[in-house]
Amino acid sequence: MKIFIPTILSLFWITFLFAQKSPTADTLNQHRPNIVLILVDDAALMDFGCYGGEAATPNIDRLAKRGTMFTNYHTSPMCAPSRSMLLTGYDSHLTGVPNLPLFLPPEYAAKPNYDGVLNDKVWTVATRLKKQNYHTYITGKWHLGHSEANLPSKRGFDRTYILDASGADNYEQRPYLPTQESKPPWYKDGKLVDLPKDFYSSRNLVDEMIQFMEETPKDDHPFFSFLSFQAVHIPVQVPKEYTEKYIKTYEKGWGAIRQQRYENAKKLGIIPPDAPLGDMLPILKKWDDLSAEDKKFKAKAMAVNAGMLEAMDFHIGRYIQYLEDNHQLDNTVFIITSDNGPEASSAGDSRTMQLWLKYTGYHQDYERLGEKGSYNYIGPEFASAAASPSAYFKFYAGEGGLRVPLIFSGSNIPTARSIPAFSMVTDVTPTILSIAGVEQPTEAPAGPMTGKNLFPLIHGKTDSVYLANETIGMEAAGQCALYKGDLKLVRNGRPYGDGVWRLYDLQNDPGETTDLSQSSPILFAEMIRHYSDYTTEFGVLEMGINYEPLQQIRSKLVAQLRPVVIPWLVGFVVLLVGLFVWRRRRKLAIDE
Repeated sequence: MKIFIPTILSLFWITFLFAQKSPTADTLNQHRPNIVLILVDDAALMDFGCYGGEAATPNIDRLAKRGTMFTNYHTSPMCAPSRSMLLTGYDSHLTGVPNLPLFLPPEYAAKPNYDGVLNDKVWTVATRLKKQNYHTYITGKWHLGHSEANLPSKRGFDRTYILDASGADNYEQRPYLPTQESKPPWYKDGKLVDLPKDFYSSRNLVDEMIQFMEETPKDDHPFFSFLSFQAVHIPVQVPKEYTEKYIKTYEKGWGAIRQQRYENAKKLGIIPPDAPLGDMLPILKKWDDLSAEDKKFKAKAMAVNAGMLEAMDFHIGRYIQYLEDNHQLDNTVFIITSDNGPEASSAGDSRTMQLWLKYTGYHQDYERLGEKGSYNYIGPEFASAAASPSAYFKFYAGEGGLRVPLIFSGSNIPTARSIPAFSMVTDVTPTILSIAGVEQPTEAPAGPMTGKNLFPLIHGKTDSVYLANETIGMEAAGQCALYKGDLKLVRNGRPYGDGVWRLYDLQNDPGETTDLSQSSPILFAEMIRHYSDYTTEFGVLEMGINYEPLQQIRSKLVAQLRPVVIPWLVGFVVLLVGLFVWRRRRKLAIDE
């Protein structure tokens, strides 16, 4: 009997414990936060109001105030590589997207990891979260492959509404470059769809996200939503009411805006108070050299850019309100960032491009600039101003192309914090997994993720996730950088760069104004060796000193147009010859 009673009690407790819900079941889901990843296209470090920019972004600013801002976060200088790293946690050369297919020389296309689409060796954050019972959604730009195997519907997302192109019109389903398909591909849940007639990108991407969530059966599982906006990619477009308030702001010119952002960066602690501001690239135009008409036009072009940011922020606010109305806001973490720095292309300046714009129905009329049918862009001078206090812009490895905003806000995120520690785009996925409670992520075929978990940094448990002697490399289309502590090795390619390696101390010189390669030759040589090690480890191919991404676009454009143009030219020549022969015979007949 003495043995029997404890046995009965033990069985009772075992039965009781098994009767309780497992901590890995639905009760655990209730404590896992929802995660909203918002990606802005081509936004500069200081574009948001909370970072000192001119655009009104009250919803993003509120999230920043209630969360943590990073001021030393870096990405790739171009969209597809940065998106591949953002969504996987791996260096772009491991993801299969180290360059834009448009920029890739044909002889590189067959090289390992240079196929230009997201490969199967890496897993997306959506795939990983789906295994943790997350609902997963994406709306907006994808640009990582549109074969059946590479659409987001096959890469971990339950519901998808995506543009698989580098960009497109924000009002209509038409291309923004001659090299694109005449009807840029939009997919919904893996199937090609047409855009509605009243489409505007920022509004409709939020509408579709809300619809996906409304159509999901109600349960207590958390969700991961990825809002990938087209704002502020070329063509920069927004309804007129968002533009007009900013015109006077930019009438002072790009030099004044660059100086203003520099001063704001010092006030906000983004850079040291004694950090120098470098000059704009000497090849760029001077504001005072422009005619009054050109100044007026370019000021409005930049005003449209600010208006498009404000419109995007407005629609982000609608999504926040939806979450609040559905009692999900308090348990949601927001992550807001940009894929690269500001776009500097003057895409419509060439005569060839202007002919194509006219052929496709685009206009550059001042009065309607930014509205439906207009083709707008800010150009390299205002891009340089937007990138202040940094050097260069999108497509370049200067800080203006790589250093962009990053905000974490919401459930269990410290408020009103600013973090100056170095961080990288590959760190976002490991951090999301940590937020979701996945402390030891399973390795994909590519091996462990190259990024690091920023959560200890966010919560003040460490001052840095990267060691002082640790190196972090980056390469895209021949634009190269390597970071080690406060040092940066960088090479900017053509046409705005010269392909020369330089060394900078970013702690004291974030604007990259003083090259240390000659004054610190031993340190410079060491950094060059580190970059060589990086290329070996990640399979980085050298593009060559004469490589120029824009030249690759021109070559591809000529190759595309040749089979179309040559028959017309041959026909025209035959017509001229026939006309000449006919007139000759007619003249002979008259003479006889």
